[in-house]
Amino acid sequence: GLLRNSRRAAAAAAAAVPQTSEHLAAVEIMRLKDIIILQNKIDLVTESVAQNQNETIQKFIQGTIADGAPVVPISAQLKYNVDVVCEYIEKRIPVPVRDFVSPPQMIVIRSFDVNKPGSEVEELKGGVAGGSILQGVLKMGQEIEVRPGIITKDNEGRVKCIPIYSRIVSLFAEQNELQYAVPGGLIGVGLTVDPTLTRADRLVGQVLGEVGALPDVYSELEVNFFLLRRLLGVRSKEGEKAGKVTKLSKGEVLMLNIGSMCTGARVLAVKHDLAKLQLTSPVCTKEGEKVALSRRVEKHWRLIGWGQIQKGLKMDLPPRGA
Repeated sequence: GLLRNSRRAAAAAAAAVPQTSEHLAAVEIMRLKDIIILQNKIDLVTESVAQNQNETIQKFIQGTIADGAPVVPISAQLKYNVDVVCEYIEKRIPVPVRDFVSPPQMIVIRSFDVNKPGSEVEELKGGVAGGSILQGVLKMGQEIEVRPGIITKDNEGRVKCIPIYSRIVSLFAEQNELQYAVPGGLIGVGLTVDPTLTRADRLVGQVLGEVGALPDVYSELEVNFFLLRRLLGVRSKEGEKAGKVTKLSKGEVLMLNIGSMCTGARVLAVKHDLAKLQLTSPVCTKEGEKVALSRRVEKHWRLIGWGQIQKGLKMDLPPRGA
């Protein structure tokens, strides 16, 4: 454990690493206004080092969207200052308006098979999907649909999707069993589907909701995009400026993040700030959604810009029971 702790201390010492500047750029892209910065693992360093780090962080955020945001030193392990964080969240961040009326939609951020190896057939439980409800209310016993669902290829290599239809048999938040689940927080949804479909996060990035009321599934997207001027936090050779972000080129493969879905995207065409992208796996989304664009730079995916979906090529989904 000692080695790990010393590594951690070293990690804590290198406060503003590339990832942090990417996070900050993502915050600027999304125009997030309410920001709290946590300086974690302060139990691993001396008071003077923690003080120095705090000043480094303050400098790092000067002139950015996070300028003036509170920087709270914490230790999550030892629960130092966690109460202060809660107080800041309570005071500084307004509670978002929740929509309980629209048809329910939930973004799946994890999914699992909760059965232990060697369970008897009678004891088998259906698959479980975890995520945040964006709108509407999920109820016990409700019939639901998951899109894109099961993704397969036909003999000619064309991608096909078969939505998954199921019924909610349990709802959990933390350890509490619910009858209804509302937007906000993470919810675990127990379904009647074969747990093979949900094991090992297979459903991540899919959308679960009311049958027939989910967004369309797209195999190609047109996005209008904005590229960052420089690559964030890629350490260039001594004295050189940070790597410039070169223009999108036809045929290159980018990584696209939409909601919690992450998919490869081949650039089919670029015109000014519009790009036509062919997705490696189909995505359930809607026009107007924001996407993040990443490119592979020296073996790492780096954030290079963001965009907004203008339109796309919708896939035909087979009718239920087909």
